[in-house]
Amino acid sequence: MPTRDLERRGATDPTPATTEIAALFDRWNAALQTGDPRIVAALYAPDAVLVPTVSNRVRRTRAEIEDYFAHFLTKDPRGRIVESNIRIYGDIAIDSGLYSFALTIAGVDVDLPCRYSFVYRRLGCDWRIVEHHSSVMPE
Repeated sequence: MPTRDLERRGATDPTPATTEIAALFDRWNAALQTGDPRIVAALYAPDAVLVPTVSNRVRRTRAEIEDYFAHFLTKDPRGRIVESNIRIYGDIAIDSGLYSFALTIAGVDVDLPCRYSFVYRRLGCDWRIVEHHSSVMPE
């Protein structure tokens, strides 16, 4: 299931590298759909930092990241990229822009538009999230 409405720099001719980085959001979003916070947290590097959308506390350990997602996943989040800007610098990649979450809170479906930044680092043969910041749009 596509989760991107591509409004991306270079979207008319994406490179294999940017396509690979774009797919990392889809992998993360699919992990959310499992409902298992351990699966989501496993996508983060051991030294990752999460500045989450619906918590005032920065998460710096795998246990703290897993704890955040244990609570966030109860809202049945379904993410969709609205605008993506990907830059790649060797073994570091940054994807920042706008995304939206369809959430179910107390039986009510809501849409939560947010800003995001994912910083990925290639560790061995795989990309891991080393920094993730998400915040609700200010309007």
